[in-house]
Amino acid sequence: MPISNPRELFVALLSNVRHGTQRTTEIFQELSKVAERPEVKEALEARVFVSEKILATLDQCFKLIGEQPVKFTGRLHDVFVEDFRKELSEIKSPLVRHLFILSKAKQLIHLRIAEYIALIEMADLSGHYGVGVMLESCLADKIAFAERTRRLIRHIAALELGEKKPVTAAVA
Repeated sequence: MPISNPRELFVALLSNVRHGTQRTTEIFQELSKVAERPEVKEALEARVFVSEKILATLDQCFKLIGEQPVKFTGRLHDVFVEDFRKELSEIKSPLVRHLFILSKAKQLIHLRIAEYIALIEMADLSGHYGVGVMLESCLADKIAFAERTRRLIRHIAALELGEKKPVTAAVA
């Protein structure tokens, strides 16, 4: 899609974020299906719920600017899912699998955070302050999820380390 002015760029980037949010929601649904730990499954399912709310907010952003999402052809999420599936299949330890799932979720969220930061700046520059407010609320949700995921990773690791006895060296 040729882009010839800042408005078209803004619509393209907003469309990219909307498409990415939709794909991310699908990825989180897939991640929650392979998660075995209840707390990981619950966190991912909560993320799906919040992502659906974010999709509605993004649709409202398009209404405010009087545009429709444009067709997006990026393969970033497809490649991410392909690599995720391949790498996950090679991990045998349940603990490591869950830490891997959470780290991939966090990686994906940080990509979204960067996109929202850029979009908020563009909304402000284009005079769409209401859109900027809605995008800020989406960003806050993403930041909260990244923080909650960090805490969950730490919690799971602490539980695992607490359950195991420390390895002691044999005295010769």
